Amino acid sequence: MSWRAQLKLDLRMEAGRCVARFEHDGPLRILQTLYPEGDAISHNVLVHPPSGLVGGDTLAVDVHAGPGTHGLITTPGASRFYRSEGEAAVQRTSLSLADGARLEWMPLEAICYSGCNAENRVTMELAPTAELLGWDIAALGLPAAQLPFEMGTLRQHIELRGAWLERGTISAGDEGLLNGPLGLAGQRCLATLFFVSGSDMPKARRELALELARERIASHPLSAFAGATSPNPRVVVVRALAPLVEPAIALLKSIRAAWRPALWGLAATVPRTWAL
Repeated sequence: MSWRAQLKLDLRMEAGRCVARFEHDGPLRILQTLYPEGDAISHNVLVHPPSGLVGGDTLAVDVHAGPGTHGLITTPGASRFYRSEGEAAVQRTSLSLADGARLEWMPLEAICYSGCNAENRVTMELAPTAELLGWDIAALGLPAAQLPFEMGTLRQHIELRGAWLERGTISAGDEGLLNGPLGLAGQRCLATLFFVSGSDMPKARRELALELARERIASHPLSAFAGATSPNPRVVVVRALAPLVEPAIALLKSIRAAWRPALWGLAATVPRTWAL
């Protein structure tokens, strides 16, 4: 039996407090909203109790950040695409930001088990003065548990409407892509961090974001497998490959810790669930 779960999250400013209102259908919901930085910024913990998807399952998350809101969304654990011989398992995220809104989209990694038929989509639509800091992390198989990614497919889609689109398919049977020097070079974790705006960022702002990211990359063990670029005046992207999730997510967290004060004037506060 397939699981079809949907959650609609609406962030609003009410009497100086960023309030999270949500509706859900199926096993997908906001577990808790926290305010470790004060009322103006809400930290929201998104949970999917079954924790994994098989063929035919669909998880749909629709987030709307209202004018002047600042929300952070994360998860307490990884999501999982399990082995499937039928339909695709789909994880679809839509992020919509009104003017003056800021959003941090930072779920933990998606683990793609051998034999999965997985599709992961993230689409973003931003009003001119909105900004979003987010990431997408995928792990192929469980190398540390001796469970390699030997069968299956992952389709990835990351899009900022009107400005940036990255789309690709990773098949376990594509030896050149998985292990070739122009592909994943034997690495099994793909991590993407992005800072995007609803309108063109000033060049100095983009250069600052790139400089900070490159400084962290240069001093990190993954320096040979990571890079920062700006493919569009509205986008700054960091990409990293790693053998396991932990070093990749550590690099992305360190860059976020540099970007948050420099780009938003905020402390490098981390969600409480990351410390568990």
